Amino acid sequence: MNTTRRLWTGLAALLVISFGVLLWMGRELYQQAPPIPERVETQSGEVIFTRADIETGRVVWQSIGGMQLGSIWGHGALVAPDWSADWMHREGEALADHLARQAGAAIAQLSPEEQEALRTRVRRAQRANTLDPANGVLRVSQDRAAAIAVVSAHYEGVFGDDPAFQALRETYAMRDGTVVDAQKRRQLSAFVFWTAWAAVTERPGSTASYTSNWPYEPALGNTPTSSTFIWSVFSIVFLLAGIGLLAWHYVAWHVKEPELACPVSDPLESLKPTPSMKATQKYFWVVMALFLVQIVLGALTAHYQVEREFYGADLSQWLPYSVTRSWHTQLAVLWIATAWLGTGLYIAPAISGHEPRFQRLGVNVLFTCLLVIVVGAFAGQWLAVTQRLGLAHNFWFGHQGWEYTDIGRFWQWFLFIGLIIWLVLVGRALWPALRRKDDMASIVTLMFMSTIAIGLLYGAGLMWNEHSHIAVVEYWRWWVVHLWVEGFFEVFAVAVISFLFVKLGLVRARTATINVLFATVVFLAGGVLGTFHHLYWSGTPTAVLALGASFSALEVVPLALVGLEAHETWKHCGHSGWMQRYRWPIMFFLAVSFWNLVGAGLFGFLINTPIALYFMQGLNLTPLHGHTALFGVYGMLGLGLMLFCLRGLRPGQDWNPSLLRGSFWTMNIGLALMALLTLLPLGVLQLRAAIEHGYWYARSAEFMNQGVVHLLVWMRVPGDTLFAVGAILLGVFVARLWLTKGSGKA
Repeated sequence: MNTTRRLWTGLAALLVISFGVLLWMGRELYQQAPPIPERVETQSGEVIFTRADIETGRVVWQSIGGMQLGSIWGHGALVAPDWSADWMHREGEALADHLARQAGAAIAQLSPEEQEALRTRVRRAQRANTLDPANGVLRVSQDRAAAIAVVSAHYEGVFGDDPAFQALRETYAMRDGTVVDAQKRRQLSAFVFWTAWAAVTERPGSTASYTSNWPYEPALGNTPTSSTFIWSVFSIVFLLAGIGLLAWHYVAWHVKEPELACPVSDPLESLKPTPSMKATQKYFWVVMALFLVQIVLGALTAHYQVEREFYGADLSQWLPYSVTRSWHTQLAVLWIATAWLGTGLYIAPAISGHEPRFQRLGVNVLFTCLLVIVVGAFAGQWLAVTQRLGLAHNFWFGHQGWEYTDIGRFWQWFLFIGLIIWLVLVGRALWPALRRKDDMASIVTLMFMSTIAIGLLYGAGLMWNEHSHIAVVEYWRWWVVHLWVEGFFEVFAVAVISFLFVKLGLVRARTATINVLFATVVFLAGGVLGTFHHLYWSGTPTAVLALGASFSALEVVPLALVGLEAHETWKHCGHSGWMQRYRWPIMFFLAVSFWNLVGAGLFGFLINTPIALYFMQGLNLTPLHGHTALFGVYGMLGLGLMLFCLRGLRPGQDWNPSLLRGSFWTMNIGLALMALLTLLPLGVLQLRAAIEHGYWYARSAEFMNQGVVHLLVWMRVPGDTLFAVGAILLGVFVARLWLTKGSGKA
């Protein structure tokens, strides 16, 4: 018990200190966010853009999909360019061309010395900070104003329906007339100009830009800073220390335990589902429905990378890329979260043996709320992107434009209220178990605490408003994406799995308690402050880079400890007839351990250090990590939890092992092929292009239109097909549980 008490004390201290630092650095970020000029003027006083233009342009950008159509500062979709890098490069080229023509010659006709002198003038012009802090006026030369006008005209053509830009729109997977109103297109250009200005303009008193010299553009002096190199080294040192600590823990506690005797019968056989537990079955039907729809949208979104037409039909005009990608990414989070929410509602009465009054009604009300949120939020996004909603209502009911948090604010509030309802339902059912002081008390307490964190942390998505600074939005957005999804949902899942393994006799209660607490301490030691590794290039101070690099390396694999213990016991007890009832749920949990190592571990650390992410952010090496970690870890975990619940909900049902075997292996093999045949090689090609020519080129139409790129995109077909077959097999399996006769009462 002393060990357990020390771990609880350490966890409490860790959370207080980590969140204290996280909030303190947030205060610094608010103060040091890149300034927005009141006006952009020429030296003669001619106004080019106003602050109102920039802020309205951002709202326009959000309404058409925002980060789901290209990216800003590296965050967003991968088919269209990173608009910040694209503008920065185009403006540099336009300014160089303008200066060369003033000299009476094309750039190519100048001598190498003259070209270098001209490039130096361009670099100095774009990096110089000419913003007057007293009045907020940004003054630019007449030459730079001419270059800005050229690039602005280009953007107004791309986002409109000018036939001259038709081929470029097809490469970018953009619909014709993405922004219908000409004035709004000009304002959108103003916003993109500002993001590029912040990316290349030096902070006062520094030689680095507001985004720490990201993106890489050596011609304009955007190269990695010394801090980027230094903290990358520290990140690796912290990783090695974390691995050593985990290895020590496993050896110190694992080898001393005597062999665990295998139960002679199913310990959960006597568990009888309560009315509220039975009511959760509909959650798992929705999980499968959303999962299958997400796969269809993923296939369509990937197809847009090579052409806008689908079997001769130009679907982009009615179902634009930014809509399909918005729905695809949102559904990934929604179906996984629904699986975990359903598990919480199912497992809480099972743990406590207590069915609170009106619990079944609460489960049904929450289910209805989730359906309304999905339908309403997705309809609003479609109306926004197709320009049917209008800017006045977009923020509340349309598309906020922030990847993974892009549903309208009204729907965000609705979902937050739904999570509070879930918190109350799970908490009231767990309460009797929380009052018991048995060997499972710590695991149940941790489960309850993570439930509270899940309910409340989504509220971070309500901390910005329509016109909050983009750096501020990014800070709070990653509270949701990183801390909510990757952080406390995982703590909740570890506690649930540990409880199930203990009840099945696969893991000792004392071992599971220590492992869960230790894994939580280690994970959150890096996980909370590791949030900053998403913010390296988002207009943040250098301290964010230092903290993010150091602590994100400690986001080691917490599920591996419990997974290794369970796997060894499974091999020991696997011959028991009753254990076969849980073979496939446990196999999905073991797949979580594998993809934790590969997707979250290897592919995650591949892009994690500052110097690596400097070149790789927003390239296909990012979704390589995202796909293998999001589905490989959280998706497999959600499916495993669902199968455990279904085992209890349909106790008299004979399972079809061939369907589950086929589903398990085709999904895992399909995910591996998707990663190895497309995302990894394409990401490596982009990385080489970025290092050799600058980041803009790795995301450009010139690069993405290459034959080898199209070939690699088409190489997704085998993996995607296998993956889809696996999902369909799982859907058939779930449907058969209720359609097959003799399955017992629903």
